Amino acid sequence: MRALIQRVSEAEVTADDGFRSSIGRGYLILLGVGAEDNEESCARLWTKINKLRIFQDAEGKTNLDLAAVSGQVLVVSQFTLFADTKKGNRPSFIHAAPPDQGERLYRYFVELARRDVSHVGTGSFGAEMKVRLTNDGPFTIWLDTDHF
Repeated sequence: MRALIQRVSEAEVTADDGFRSSIGRGYLILLGVGAEDNEESCARLWTKINKLRIFQDAEGKTNLDLAAVSGQVLVVSQFTLFADTKKGNRPSFIHAAPPDQGERLYRYFVELARRDVSHVGTGSFGAEMKVRLTNDGPFTIWLDTDHF
């Protein structure tokens, strides 16, 4: 699994069908599910994200985790995180999970987040969406379960 985590002061996702979800201070997580991913990779990734200490403490050091700041989470599916551009100029997505597997694991990841975070917003899986955010810092982290 891959995640692009952005520390935000606010974030919102909308879809053409009127869907809307938003959060205040916390993480916007763009989540990509790979063909080899499963529930175990979801759990590993969520545990890593939940324990990240990237919020500033009273001294200005990035020393606080999501719980310490009562942070919120917005999870948006993003299969394009598995884009392969090694050959040519048109990305290939052969390493991304098929839609049914991707949606199942996306929903499981959101379920894990909801166990720990009081407010978890979501995107609309498979829909064309618009994401608006205010990156706080800016602070952006890339995680890939193949690397931990």
